[in-house]
Amino acid sequence: MKKVILVRYGEILLKGLNRSMFENKLISNIKKAVKRLGAVDIQKSQARIYVVPREEDYDFDEAIVSLTKVFGIVSISPVWRIKSDYNIIEEFSLEMAKDLVKRKGHLTFKVETKRGDKKFPMDSPQISRELGAFLLKNIPDLSVDVINPQFTLYVEVREFTYIYSEIIPAFCGMPSGTNGKAVLLLSGGIDSPAAGWMVAKRGVEIDAVHFYSYPYTSERAKEKVIELAKILAQYCHKINLHIIPFTDIQMQIYERCPHEELTIIMRRIMMKVAEKIANKVGAVALVTGESIGQVASQTIQALSVTNAAVDMPVFRPLIGMDKNEIVQIAKKIGTYETSILPYEDCCTVFVAKHPVTKPKLQRIKVSESILDIDQLVNKAVEGAELMVITAEQ
Repeated sequence: MKKVILVRYGEILLKGLNRSMFENKLISNIKKAVKRLGAVDIQKSQARIYVVPREEDYDFDEAIVSLTKVFGIVSISPVWRIKSDYNIIEEFSLEMAKDLVKRKGHLTFKVETKRGDKKFPMDSPQISRELGAFLLKNIPDLSVDVINPQFTLYVEVREFTYIYSEIIPAFCGMPSGTNGKAVLLLSGGIDSPAAGWMVAKRGVEIDAVHFYSYPYTSERAKEKVIELAKILAQYCHKINLHIIPFTDIQMQIYERCPHEELTIIMRRIMMKVAEKIANKVGAVALVTGESIGQVASQTIQALSVTNAAVDMPVFRPLIGMDKNEIVQIAKKIGTYETSILPYEDCCTVFVAKHPVTKPKLQRIKVSESILDIDQLVNKAVEGAELMVITAEQ
């Protein structure tokens, strides 16, 4: 008898001839997620992955928390692995059910069986029926409810038999690192961390770019973004955070360009800097947290003008969401409380009183022509501070 963690995955099963590549990447990410907790063996069998601790005092609770954040995992269960012998299954199920009743009082239950080992002498319905009757006979405080039970005793008969009563949902998606790399424009707000998380969930490796306007934004604003990157790294395993000195660029825009165009010109230069970083690190797309109509720089016309600043694709996973929907994602992934800390980022420092909402590309290009944009972009990239953020930090 041994306690292990059962990991289920879903979408990967549809990958045909490429399936093994996705499975191997998922296993690699699982190893990274639990590495700090002690030595484990990772075993794969019949579309299941098992995390098998080598030590008796393994921290299962912490391991499960970490594994729920590994993209590609559908659900997780702490399970007991025993010999596939029906008498042993009965004995262990009885002890497990007695313990639940002792802790929680009278319970309704059902037994749900999957028989992966076709050599086992009983089929799935027979195991469920016989085992349910046995528990009902031996535990007075149990009653059957097959529609809405208070607990389900799950029995999986494979090379071993796995018994458990808890299924913990994870975030699904695809394993990190299986779908290329993108650069996230990471502010200190609610939206961009949520956008980065959504793209990372599809297996995209994320680098992040943050624009820092010291002394107009404080050191605490920078620390806030670092903390957001740390939270995202719990899902992505690692994020390279490029902190871009942006004060000089913002001052030049403020002093030399029409004030109603400040935001749109600033956004265009941010995109150019991010694209430069993306080309440098081998990324093929940019990611932003923009949503149509949320602010003046996010009208369709403004987004079109912003897109025209770069050649690579710009992904906006929040584009059709309202603020409440975005907030719900931020709360779910754990970034919300950090995002609402009252430290301004560079996007809120130099704000026009009456920003243009329907900019014309040619007009914006004329306004930009007074700036040496290539020189400004190159200087910003050269002055970038790189921080490697990992899940263990």
